[in-house]
Amino acid sequence: MRVGMGYDIHRLVVDRPLLLGGVTVPFEKGLAGHSDADVLSHAICDALLGAAGLGDMGQHFPDDDPQYKGMSSLKFLAVVRDHLQAAGHTIGNVDATILCEQPKLAPYLKEMSEKISDTLMISAQQINVKATTNEGIGSIGNGEAIAAYAVVLIE
Repeated sequence: MRVGMGYDIHRLVVDRPLLLGGVTVPFEKGLAGHSDADVLSHAICDALLGAAGLGDMGQHFPDDDPQYKGMSSLKFLAVVRDHLQAAGHTIGNVDATILCEQPKLAPYLKEMSEKISDTLMISAQQINVKATTNEGIGSIGNGEAIAAYAVVLIE
């Protein structure tokens, strides 16, 4: 068994959709980034790559490569899944936390878990997505950014 941990943060900006775990969350701002800037999917990708000793997202999907511009982060997650499978690893579970002051994410967490489990081709019971605020502290608490942490177990 191997454990991996991932983290990502992106600034909130106007004129972008807010995508988290492949789910479009209604909000007046979205996350800035080269791809769709889905911090939840990015954190999970990094956790899986780290657990398998396969580097990080920046190595696999550089943000200066035009082929990744606007790409769905669920596609990144599918590529990472394929890398793990090719290396002989299976995913035991994913536990992730989104740090977000606004909007409230509770109504969307189940759909995020389902999209992630479908992409990773594992049971929804192997995915746990939670959300919390940053209690008004820092860039997340001030509504300037959203971040996510993920911990994974692979075998």
